[in-house]
Amino acid sequence: MSSFRLGDKMPNFSLPTVKGEHIDFYQHLEEHQSWHLIIFFRGSWCPVCVEELKELEKQQSYFQDKDIHLMAISTDQLEHLKELAEKEGLSFPIMSDQELTSLKAYEVYYHGEDAPYEDHGIHGEPAYFLLNEKGQVLYQQRQTSPFGRPHANELRKIIQYIRQNLKGQYKNLN
Repeated sequence: MSSFRLGDKMPNFSLPTVKGEHIDFYQHLEEHQSWHLIIFFRGSWCPVCVEELKELEKQQSYFQDKDIHLMAISTDQLEHLKELAEKEGLSFPIMSDQELTSLKAYEVYYHGEDAPYEDHGIHGEPAYFLLNEKGQVLYQQRQTSPFGRPHANELRKIIQYIRQNLKGQYKNLN
């Protein structure tokens, strides 16, 4: 079980993107002052992940209209992620975490050498974090396999529910 509770501030990370940039998450929060949906995915080789990222791209205007920045992180090699982003026309930041720094900091499940079953080698598993403009957790979900993750439409419902029911101390924290 995660040690992060709703309302906790999530750790910073600094990772390279497929566009040749480097994102420092706390600096990014300061610059954008918006909610962020951080999605950890298995890799460019995972067909379920590719479909999910394509669907998120199709629905990107919804997230932009709600002032929510999408960001995706994988333990896959940067070159493979770059090929994926170019092939699928993904416009949101996609980052490589081969050193597992954000994966470990966010307590994302990791399919390592000691995993109980074979599954495409070593990789991180899907996870979702909706954070407010101060980096505090509003929603989190971690998977131990590629299945059972929320579809983009479900993420939209989750966001809508949270916005409608958000308590005062988490609103407009600027």
